Amino acid sequence: MDATDDRIHGHQEGRAFHGYYGHNCYLPLYVFCGDHLLSATLRTADRDPGKEALADIRRIVEQIRSRWPRVRILVRGDSGFARDSLMTWCEDNHVDFLFGLAGNTRLYDRIASLSAEVRDEAATTGRAARGFASFDWITKDSWTRRRRVVAKAEWRHGNRYHRFIVTTLPQGMSDPRHLYEQIYCARGDMENRIKECQMDLFSDRTSSHTIRANQLRLWFSAAAYVLLTALQRLALGQTSLETATCGTIRARLLKIATRVTLSVRRIVLSMPDMFPCQHEFALAHARLRRLRQAI
Repeated sequence: MDATDDRIHGHQEGRAFHGYYGHNCYLPLYVFCGDHLLSATLRTADRDPGKEALADIRRIVEQIRSRWPRVRILVRGDSGFARDSLMTWCEDNHVDFLFGLAGNTRLYDRIASLSAEVRDEAATTGRAARGFASFDWITKDSWTRRRRVVAKAEWRHGNRYHRFIVTTLPQGMSDPRHLYEQIYCARGDMENRIKECQMDLFSDRTSSHTIRANQLRLWFSAAAYVLLTALQRLALGQTSLETATCGTIRARLLKIATRVTLSVRRIVLSMPDMFPCQHEFALAHARLRRLRQAI
């Protein structure tokens, strides 16, 4: 899950200035499972998405487990979601999580020896160096229980780039390096999915006056994303559009100059002879017809 900025230029209901992005915006919260969009909730920028994400996660988990009761669920997010209420609910409901954790003086002191080793290695080799550690941790006030923290200590060009994550995944399940590089960092691909929603499917066109109307606009964009990814999954496999973005599918497969002829009995679509994606279009049409007949 991730929150992103949706810049607004008028006086829409709920407009607020966000210090990180530096402008007035909404702060919609997206929840993906791979390429599947599970939720898109419009929020105002003056509210903490980490504290409010619990309602969306609870609803999604309940819906998933009503169909697959024993499925294992892992929730990933950046440090904005490392809130005790959300983490406690996940722990109490057998949902694993992997959240970024903002660094502070106590955490930096905890890995001081590892940081010194990595710094010396980087100075000796002249290349970037990194090391990993795992330990149990609890904050002074905000957490109600101890949790596992994984630290990445990195030095590049004489500068420190330390990062931390908090997780329920046990020590024996995966080593710290694999946990950070392969599992946590993979969440960055979600930003590409959000860009598709915003740039290709116009989810950032929230120009209506009320926040309810803008939420509906966001849902229209989300529905378009679900339809296009379903089309890709069901009908465009083993074609040039199998891994294409939503914008590419729109441009190459759907935005076609076509003559429409209406008669009493039928509607005839006359498509251009030089349409470059004729094969993909015909194949997708045939696959969807077979699917409809099977249903």
